[in-house]
Amino acid sequence: QVQLVESGGGLVQAGGSLRLSCAAAGRIFSSNNMGWYRQAPGKQRELVARITGGGRTNYADSVKGRFTISRENAKNTVHLEMNSLKPEDTAVYYCNIEFGTYTYWGQGTQVTVSS
Repeated sequence: QVQLVESGGGLVQAGGSLRLSCAAAGRIFSSNNMGWYRQAPGKQRELVARITGGGRTNYADSVKGRFTISRENAKNTVHLEMNSLKPEDTAVYYCNIEFGTYTYWGQGTQVTVSS
């Protein structure tokens, strides 16, 4: 069983920054891919950023140049550094970890960006 706990969400003004963290507990391997998704009210959950076990990253076009995903394998933790935040970044942010075809999800953390 794997558990993911997100932290770092909150309320910030447009142009501000936040850093999200996700700690994974359980039988975790540094080879597992991890990622961040978000879901705004009335919208589908969408990929924000993903990092492979090898450290390769990919980002949604809407966050490229503003967000940075990183991981600390020794702590089974993945981070999302978010800069130049916009009101449209407001959403619940979820982290996940992939085990082949199965994915575990965290409970989510709210990020609200005021204009």
